[in-house]
Amino acid sequence: MGRFLALLHYFFIKQDPATQQLITFVRATTGMIPLNLALYKIAIQHSSIEEGYTSNERLEFLGDAVLSLIAGEYLFKRYPLKEEGFLTDIRSRLVNRDSLNKLARKIHLDKLLHYDTNLIKRSGSKSIYGNALEAFIGAVYLDHGYACCRRFVIDRLIGNHISLENLIENDTNFKSRIIQWAHKHHLQVVFKILIEKQYEDYKEFTAQVLIGEKIIGEGTGRTKKCAEQMAAQQALQYAKEIEQESLMVL
Repeated sequence: MGRFLALLHYFFIKQDPATQQLITFVRATTGMIPLNLALYKIAIQHSSIEEGYTSNERLEFLGDAVLSLIAGEYLFKRYPLKEEGFLTDIRSRLVNRDSLNKLARKIHLDKLLHYDTNLIKRSGSKSIYGNALEAFIGAVYLDHGYACCRRFVIDRLIGNHISLENLIENDTNFKSRIIQWAHKHHLQVVFKILIEKQYEDYKEFTAQVLIGEKIIGEGTGRTKKCAEQMAAQQALQYAKEIEQESLMVL
């Protein structure tokens, strides 16, 4: 009965333009008619808009867990001979904030998200679109169940917008790569958070990468992880120069 009423509402009851836009988006993106439209309305409400709205943070929490399970199961079945480390690494790259932000823009979810532009600019947050995508996945899961949500993620998100081959070939985990390089050459690499600055709305961290007493990379970021990645990226350039010098000597 609930599904019948939802279909009746979808086809015969006129909606306001914003609601109709959301219904069209859900239908085009998931291939399914929204049965509980309220879930999707919550999914596109960022916490920066406080008065009169429920933010998408709880749905984001749920969607993160559902996405991680779907991605893990999908990779486990697709790569039956790969070890745990490979599967963990690829899943991490598949569902990290940068990937999800890009994916949210590809499906144009960013055009529907409601948020306080000035507050987001001041905070420097770059994760709102990826967070909204997780919330949207949480909404699909609650609205249609795990099996339908799994089909949506695998067929329409991963299948249409993500190349796993490119993801595997283009390793952007600079920290992991510099650690592997150091291990290969029997060196011990250390990551050190050097500076932590507190501004009005955010923090900024400075990280260094050291081998012994030698600093081989330095970077800054809004989180410790970002700062370490930036420092590791610079350290990889140092490693590349060392490799080239070794070849010249030979």
